[in-house]
Amino acid sequence: MINLNRNNQRPKIVVIGGGTGLPVVLRGLHKQNADITAVVTVADDGGSSGVIRDYINVVPPGDIRNVLVALADVPEIYEDIFQYRFNSQDQFFSGHAIGNLIIAALSEMNGDDIFLAVQKLSQLMRVDGKVYPAASVPLVLNAEFSDGTQLAGEAEITAAGKNIEKVWVTSTNGTKPEARQEVIDAILEADQIVLGPGSLFTSILPNLMIENVGQAVCQTQAEVVYICNIMTQKGETEKFTDADHVRVLNRHLHENFVDTVLVNTEPVPQDYLNHQKYNEILDQVKYDFNGLREQNCRVISDNFLELRNQGVFHNENKVVDELIRLAGRPNSWVADRFN
Repeated sequence: MINLNRNNQRPKIVVIGGGTGLPVVLRGLHKQNADITAVVTVADDGGSSGVIRDYINVVPPGDIRNVLVALADVPEIYEDIFQYRFNSQDQFFSGHAIGNLIIAALSEMNGDDIFLAVQKLSQLMRVDGKVYPAASVPLVLNAEFSDGTQLAGEAEITAAGKNIEKVWVTSTNGTKPEARQEVIDAILEADQIVLGPGSLFTSILPNLMIENVGQAVCQTQAEVVYICNIMTQKGETEKFTDADHVRVLNRHLHENFVDTVLVNTEPVPQDYLNHQKYNEILDQVKYDFNGLREQNCRVISDNFLELRNQGVFHNENKVVDELIRLAGRPNSWVADRFN
């Protein structure tokens, strides 16, 4: 692993996203002793998070739970308890993770302030870094498809099987979606902003569609790095190239704000992926170097592939080594996009 402490400084890295890819990057950065801020999506309406959200109108806790565990410095038994999910025989608690219930309870104990609840839980779990919900109220993901129709709700959008043209977020209480100032300050003061890996339309863009978050990402002097997905996803990015992923991000924020893209170029062996186990995954994302360069972004292509359990994942160590290398180098070139 690369030695992080250049000039005895910890680079300030803000990671924005959700889903299963976010904790992987955070765990790797945690091992490198980076100064981490995780900005976590609050538009999830599926699984245990969705049920809790519907019953008590709290920010969905699932992604927050996984991020807290990724950055926690507590005995493993604490993590196991926090992540334990009741089985189907427990009818009342069926499918719920204990951590989700704790987050919901702490939010209620603190006047439904999920931001404050997460900060208190971060102290209890000795989190090394900061974990910020992208907004303090539950958000609804909305989408317009290429045929002009619209749908609301993450699960409904991905299940529609249509080409997504654009997404946006609305709040469940009718207020304008907005991130707290702590989130904005972290983005503006960062050395590096990391997007992904994760579902393009349902894990990354819901955060950027919060107006002040999107503005801050475009205004920051930090290098914005996008970790492109290795595989396409059913209901979101079917037949997408890596350049298509970046094109969607840039189009939603109305400028070429992505500075650097990490792209895996190692072929995924045929018939390795278990499509029944990973039923949302389709084909390998095609490499389009010219399409990426046309969007004025640096392209770092390498073997970032890790194969395990008949699934396709990013290699945590290789991705994090590259992020740390980028964070340790001068980023004055990024200012070119502001001139």
